[in-house]
Amino acid sequence: MDTAPAPPEAPPDAGPVQTARLAVGGMTCATCAQRIEKVLGRKPGVATAQVNLATEVATVAFAPGVIDVPALIRAVEAAGYTAAPAPTDAASRAAAEAVEAAVARRDLFVLLGAAALTVPLILPMVAHPLGLHWMPPGWLQLLLATPVQFVAGARFYRGAWGALRAGSANMDLLVVLGTTAAYVLSIAMLVTGGALYFESAAAVITLVRLGKYLEERAKRSTTQAIRALMELRPATARVLSEGRELEVPAESVGRGRVVVVKPGERVPVDGAIVFGESQLDESMLTGESLPVTKGVGQPVVGGSLNGDGLLHVEATTVGPESTLARIVGLVEGAQAEKAPIQHLVDRVSAVFVPVVIALSVVTFLGWWVAGSGGEQAIINAVSVLVIACPCALGLATPTALMVGTGAAARAGILIKDAVALERAHEVDVVVFDKTGTLTEGRPEVREVLSASITPSSTELDALLMLAAAAQAGSEHPLAGAVVRAAAALQQPGRLLPAIEQFVSLPGRGLEATLAGTEGAVLIGSRRLMAEREIDVTALEARAAAAEAEGASVMWVAQGGRLSGAIVVADRIREGAAAAIARLVRMGIEPVLLTGDNRATAEVVARALGIPRVIAEVLPGDKAREVQALRSGGHVVAMVGDGVNDAPALAAADVGFAMPTGTDVAKHTAGVTLMRPDPGLVADAIAISRATTRKIRQNLFWAFIYNVVGIPLAALGFLTPVFAGGAMAMSSVSVVTNALLLRRWRPGR
Repeated sequence: MDTAPAPPEAPPDAGPVQTARLAVGGMTCATCAQRIEKVLGRKPGVATAQVNLATEVATVAFAPGVIDVPALIRAVEAAGYTAAPAPTDAASRAAAEAVEAAVARRDLFVLLGAAALTVPLILPMVAHPLGLHWMPPGWLQLLLATPVQFVAGARFYRGAWGALRAGSANMDLLVVLGTTAAYVLSIAMLVTGGALYFESAAAVITLVRLGKYLEERAKRSTTQAIRALMELRPATARVLSEGRELEVPAESVGRGRVVVVKPGERVPVDGAIVFGESQLDESMLTGESLPVTKGVGQPVVGGSLNGDGLLHVEATTVGPESTLARIVGLVEGAQAEKAPIQHLVDRVSAVFVPVVIALSVVTFLGWWVAGSGGEQAIINAVSVLVIACPCALGLATPTALMVGTGAAARAGILIKDAVALERAHEVDVVVFDKTGTLTEGRPEVREVLSASITPSSTELDALLMLAAAAQAGSEHPLAGAVVRAAAALQQPGRLLPAIEQFVSLPGRGLEATLAGTEGAVLIGSRRLMAEREIDVTALEARAAAAEAEGASVMWVAQGGRLSGAIVVADRIREGAAAAIARLVRMGIEPVLLTGDNRATAEVVARALGIPRVIAEVLPGDKAREVQALRSGGHVVAMVGDGVNDAPALAAADVGFAMPTGTDVAKHTAGVTLMRPDPGLVADAIAISRATTRKIRQNLFWAFIYNVVGIPLAALGFLTPVFAGGAMAMSSVSVVTNALLLRRWRPGR
């Protein structure tokens, strides 16, 4: 079996690996994509090369110190194809789409011309069952068939020659061999007075061109999600400059500039509102159906639609770092990736065309030996060549992935790679972090408990201030609740004690030394107090009662003695219970994994209907718990949002990052949710299942055409004309079936 060699690794001194995306022209089937991957993969300095037949884009990771983009383009061109850097900005994309539209119009013109010349050739075949016996003279058939063969069929000859020159075989070679054999045989029969087969050659070329035209139209529909995202950002922006509004290209707006967004307009940049209040529709970016009210100080996302308010927005993130650009990049990256099942298809495609040619030769010899004569043997061999279509095999997986990732993006689900999309359909256990995932992640201080017997309000406020000062260096959501509560009590001009030393104790709490105070301050869990041998008996009963109601208790000690405790509660996210119930209906087991105490975790779990709780887990142990579930035979998804969740997200089969999470979590996860809705987890698994079904259906149809068609053609039951039509429709049916995924909608 012809398999691609392992791509060479870049030398150690080659520098960091870069990624280039090349728009490749001239591919007709999966073997073309395979050939280009081999050519690029053999080049020194190329780490990986992936070619997507559906998007006609090659994604190449290479060492710039060893090879550059022009050299990659030359390598593709030497293999018989065209290549150029793939368009990235809106203007380049528009220009590329204009060229594609012009090519499509030219192809349609050629197709219509070929059809007009072919119809008189096949009319006698259609009219014969009706009792009409008319046949154009042989010279007229030759006159009609020749332009079809060499003008409409020129693209197949070019493709076949390029493949042969590169030492490979593709679909074009099958078409050229089959139609040329029928055409040359017809010329010979025209001289000797035998039956003519000009209509077979012309009909095959016309039908295949029709199939390719329909296929290209359908393929353009699969990239609709990308085009819709790109069109969200307006071309221009109104920038405030010295009190005047200047209209400039949106791409040129720099960080810190203030743009004016009028009612009904789209926001041109990511930024923060500095004037005004309005409702913004972010549905195309987050999948959220309802507009969100935002005012001064709140962030807005470029591409969102402004309601009825006038806004001034200060640009904070521009260019390729903007939210919209990153979303487009993620979707394009996922569409460029190959799903694991595609590697099997590639191995089959690599040997498909040579095997078909061999079967055609066997068919010819078999009919010749059987005594049917050279004419019938050639026609049946031609039918074998024409019916075989590796194009459908090459399109089966990438088209489904493209439509699936686009549908997911519209629902607010960003899938980073094809592996995550394909793997998610097998998930049978979903592990949820608690804070910020199933809860809102913005806890509030409910009560301050003092170790004193009769504490005054002043003592309670002082305890809260002490805890806030010590936690000023912490990013934990519970610490944020304490800091916010203290800020509400803080008097103007009164500053909290400065932190002189700060030590984070993962999974347990923190230790801090504050200026002007005696003794180190400890804040954290009951486990931390036990480790430091601090007696918490005085507040044990009240803390247990708070935990029984689902609150978290932060113990505070100073100088080795208990000072008190702070009760913090976080509300369960709206829709979390419905999301858990939906997962259960899908046959998926939900698990709650948290570093919080067991009593609090079990209260939340009971409220949500989660039967299994793994509590009081240190951050470093979360990944171990996920791995233990995988070792038990489960396919595990992990949903989290914090830095401490990153190892667990990486350890899971599929990681889901919440939008409120840290950048570390988002980079680690294979799937990022664009809004804090746990229900999107079930949606992501649902679109994965739907996409996987489409891939399997497509592969079935791609294989069944050949499994059934090739033997029928070899046995003489299929004419070349019928074989050409079936071959053309195989690709069209695969792409059309994938496009049905566009009807998928999130379930609730």
